[in-house]
Amino acid sequence: MEDSEQIVLAEMLQSAEDAAPVEAVEAVTGAIASALNALGVSLLIADLSGRALVRLTHQSGTGGPGRLQDEETAEVLPFDGGPYEQAVRHQVPQVLPGNGRWRLLAPVTERGEVIGLLEIDLPDEPDAEVIARVARTAHALAFVIIANRRHTDLFEWGQRSTPFTLSAEIQRRLLPASFTCESGAFTLSGWLEPAASVGGDTFDYSVARDVLHVSVTDAMGHGVASALTATLGVGSLRNTRRRGMRLTAQADEANRAIAQHANVRGAYVTAVLGRIDLPTGHCELLNAGHVPPILVRDGRATALELPGNFPLGMFPEAGFRSGEIALRPGDRLVVVTDGMRERNAADLDLPAALLDITHLHPREAVRALSDAVLATAGPALADDATMLIIDWYDGHGPRRSTAGADTRRASVPPG
Repeated sequence: MEDSEQIVLAEMLQSAEDAAPVEAVEAVTGAIASALNALGVSLLIADLSGRALVRLTHQSGTGGPGRLQDEETAEVLPFDGGPYEQAVRHQVPQVLPGNGRWRLLAPVTERGEVIGLLEIDLPDEPDAEVIARVARTAHALAFVIIANRRHTDLFEWGQRSTPFTLSAEIQRRLLPASFTCESGAFTLSGWLEPAASVGGDTFDYSVARDVLHVSVTDAMGHGVASALTATLGVGSLRNTRRRGMRLTAQADEANRAIAQHANVRGAYVTAVLGRIDLPTGHCELLNAGHVPPILVRDGRATALELPGNFPLGMFPEAGFRSGEIALRPGDRLVVVTDGMRERNAADLDLPAALLDITHLHPREAVRALSDAVLATAGPALADDATMLIIDWYDGHGPRRSTAGADTRRASVPPG
């Protein structure tokens, strides 16, 4: 990176730090526009639906198109297969000619998690050097957004094209801050397609130095009561995970916590807990009354046979057993909740659907699987449909990335 670009980056970060959290992005995009003599700069963030981008703007007076809150405007731009969607899905900048200007779209991404797009209008066609520079700037912008969204609801509000119920609000707080994570040995992505009445699903993960921890849970029932039961389960699992306890001990503690503290008599949580040793690919899995995990390997999708256990909270004194598998390079491990298998959703041929999306990055695969469920079961699900996909590559260590994404692992563009 040239000295001049380092100076611009330093000024950009200083501008973000000096501005109020709600104005940090405007401060940064203003610095970008000045450095590139841009005609216009906009940030488009990823909508929580996973099927659109949202242009956030601050408008005094009457405001602009889209949703309005105070003087903040959120304009939803649905994916239509065009260059905006392609830039997001394939993590490659797009250059679009226009009337007297050129529009450059650069993914705003961190560790494979798509935060949005940086949209820049330039007076001249950008060359490879300018495109690379903007891509690096967009990557830096990802960290500005991550840092400042801790202090304001603006970004969260902008991403919510559909209002949340109380149970959905509780449930969202149980999910990880990032739905996607790329590492040297693996890539994972999770997704939750909520039912009309939230059904208590969650997924979670944590990357230690040499271990990947994952979980997918499904609390009994719907609505606020289910969300509160899920809170007990996830809280207990995170607590014991952070205390370094083994999978069986984590299940023991969560089992007792739900049985003792749940506000609904007979409440329980089904779960799959996992622990993957990153240097070796050794994977320990514990199934507590849940839908069996599926291993996609060598053109086949097979449900894993694991020791049977009762759901968490069903019997306070129940013991738990785990099973083991050895992951191979090219394996895909999939964990779903029963919302993928119940009622109308049961008509979906899940193994066939998984084989149809093996070419997609997990970030795109979970959305494609969610779309397949909606196409089968209808727009209003009877239960939450949650999925976690882990691609195993082996080779624990640093990953190769460009502007926040490993483009070698990105979904292959059509043609």
